[in-house]
Amino acid sequence: MTRKIMRRVSWPIVFAGLSAPFIVNCAAMSKVTSAAGLPSGQCPDMSKPDEIAKFDFAANFKLKPDVAAKVKAGVGAAVEMKILADKIDADLTTACSTLAADLGDPTPYKNAQDACKAAGKIIGDTKAKLGAKASVALEIDGEPHCGLDINAYADCGASCDATVKPGSADIQCEGGKLQGTCGAQCSGECEMSAAAACSGECDGTCDADISGSCSGNCTGKCDGKASSGAACAGKCDGKCSGNVKGTCKGKCGGDCKLSGSASCSGTCTGSCSAKMDAPRCTGSVKPPSMSADCKAKCDAQVQAKVTCTPPHVLVRITGAADAVAAGKLQTTLEKDLPMVLNTSIGMAKNVPQIVTSVKSVVEGVEGVVKTATSDKIAGAALIACVASPFKGAVDAATGIQANVSVSVSVQASASGGSAGASGSASASAGGKTAP
Repeated sequence: MTRKIMRRVSWPIVFAGLSAPFIVNCAAMSKVTSAAGLPSGQCPDMSKPDEIAKFDFAANFKLKPDVAAKVKAGVGAAVEMKILADKIDADLTTACSTLAADLGDPTPYKNAQDACKAAGKIIGDTKAKLGAKASVALEIDGEPHCGLDINAYADCGASCDATVKPGSADIQCEGGKLQGTCGAQCSGECEMSAAAACSGECDGTCDADISGSCSGNCTGKCDGKASSGAACAGKCDGKCSGNVKGTCKGKCGGDCKLSGSASCSGTCTGSCSAKMDAPRCTGSVKPPSMSADCKAKCDAQVQAKVTCTPPHVLVRITGAADAVAAGKLQTTLEKDLPMVLNTSIGMAKNVPQIVTSVKSVVEGVEGVVKTATSDKIAGAALIACVASPFKGAVDAATGIQANVSVSVSVQASASGGSAGASGSASASAGGKTAP
C-alpha cells in the first residue's frame, strides 16, 4: 500500500519546473510602482479572487480586451493555487496535530510540516512501547472519496469564459463516481450521516451482531471458535468492540457498501435512480469547451473547496506487552489517520494535473505581460501588479509537494516498520496486503 501511494504522489519535476520562470525582485517591483505614480487601488487585492474577477485590467493597464482577459484568468489561476495550498496545509495541520495530541503530544503546531513530523515520531514512540513480539496490522479500506462540486465548476467557467453559459454547462465526471444526496434508490456506497440500517457491507461501527473483520475485541466466535471478548485476528461472528468490516445486523455508523439499490440517509457515491442533489465527482471533471486559462483557474478553485469522505481504517494489534499503549494506538489510528489519508491519497489524485495546468498558464501569461502594452508606465505597473501572485504560485507548488510527502510519511509510520525489535506491521487496502 505504501509504495503504491508513494508512486502516486512522486512528482518533483512538476514543482521544479514551476519555480524556474518567476524569480521576481519584489522590492524592485514596489519601487517601479511608486515611481510610476499610480493612484491608490490601481492593482486589486491579489489575495481575493472576487476582487481580481471584478477588476478592469483593460482600462487600468491599457490592454486589449482579449489580452486583459488572459491576464485576469492567469492571475486568478495563480491566486487559486495559493488558496489550494493553504487549504491542504490547514487541513493537514489539524489532522496531524489531532493525531499527535491523542497519543500524548498536545503541542499547538502551526504548520503541517511540524505537526506531521511530530505525529510520525509519536506513532513510532508508541509502537516501541508494545514490545518486540507485538504485531500491528493496519487495513485501509479503499481510497478517500474526494468530491469536486460540479455546479461550482460550471459557475466558475461562466465567470471567466464568455462562451460558457451559467447553469447550462455540460460537466462530465471521469475516472470516478458521482457523489451527492440521493432522494431515491442509491446503487454503490452510502456514507451514513447517522447510524442507520445497512443492507450491505458495513465499514465502521455496528450496534448489533456482525460477521466479518473486527478491529477490537470479539464476543462470540473468532474463526469458528468461542471468544469471550479477546482480540480476533480473523473473522468475528458476534459483537465487536471496535470498527467492523462485514455484515451488520443493526445500525451501521460509517460507510455502507450497498448490496443493491437501496435508500441512503447520507451521501451516496455511485448512481441514483433520480437526479442527485449537490452532485460531486470523485474523479476528474471534464468541463465544456473553455479557454485553458479559465480551466486552470477553475480546476484549482474547485479543488480547494473539495470535500472528502475518508476511508475507514481497521487496526489489529496482537502480542503487545503494554495493553494500554496498544489500545491508545489502535483507537487513535482508527479515528485520526483517515483524515491524514485525505491528503496523502485523496488530494494527491488531481493536484499534479492542476499544478501542471497552472504552471503552463502562468508561464504563458508572463510572456504576455512583458509585451502587453507599449505604454512603459502601464507596462511596469502591470509587471509589479502580477509579481506577487506569480511568486505565490511558485511557493504554493513547493508547499503542496512538501505537505503531500509528509502526509505519506505519517501513513508509512503507522503501517510500516516494526512494533518492536522483531515485531511487524502490515497494511492493506481494499482487502489486498501491500508488498
